[in-house]
Amino acid sequence: MSDVHAIEAIQPLGDSALLVSFAARIDPDINHSVHALKHWLLQNLAPDIFEVVPAYNSLAVYYSPVQISFEALALAIRGADFSASLQQMDLRCIELPVCYDPRVAPDIDWLAGQAKLSVEEVVALHSGAEYRVYFLGFKPGFAYLGGLHPHLHTPRKDTPRLAVPAGSVGIGGAQTGVYPQSTPGGWQIIGRSPAALFNPERDPPCLLQPGDRLRFKPITWDEYLLQGGEV
Repeated sequence: MSDVHAIEAIQPLGDSALLVSFAARIDPDINHSVHALKHWLLQNLAPDIFEVVPAYNSLAVYYSPVQISFEALALAIRGADFSASLQQMDLRCIELPVCYDPRVAPDIDWLAGQAKLSVEEVVALHSGAEYRVYFLGFKPGFAYLGGLHPHLHTPRKDTPRLAVPAGSVGIGGAQTGVYPQSTPGGWQIIGRSPAALFNPERDPPCLLQPGDRLRFKPITWDEYLLQGGEV
């Protein structure tokens, strides 16, 4: 197993959870290993664990201390050969419609100027990449994505907006993401999706899941309205 897959630490999180840590950097191969371990645990230790929560380079594992001890679970994880799970995982590819019209993209002109690109080039670079959902956080359904083109890396706003509409597509630093609900936020807003990223009555409630691949599909203003987009 390569060092990318090597587990660096297993630490307790209270009396019924532990944290498995890999190399401390944001890397798609490391994150793939996180999800491979998650897959292995659900396949092999499901009776003993009831939730696994992936992040960039770590995995929180919630277990029943009545069923298995921290020491026994840590030993099982240390001895796990989860490399085969890398090939077994069935990762989804989601296509998310996005309208880049300035009426729902208040920062796209500014970002284009900062990047010395045309708006059309910004849209082409943003929608031409395939992104990886590293994990969900901040708000229910908010996906932290990797894969943004370096030309689009841009600082967050000096003063965050008090309300960013649901579906807004933003860029903050080296990341892009979609706001699932209306919330304060400091990312540069370059578009909006009519899709519902979080619906508590849906199973699962979050449209995007950790490990998914994501592509943005540009749509026109009329298509945005026809698909239920709000102004």
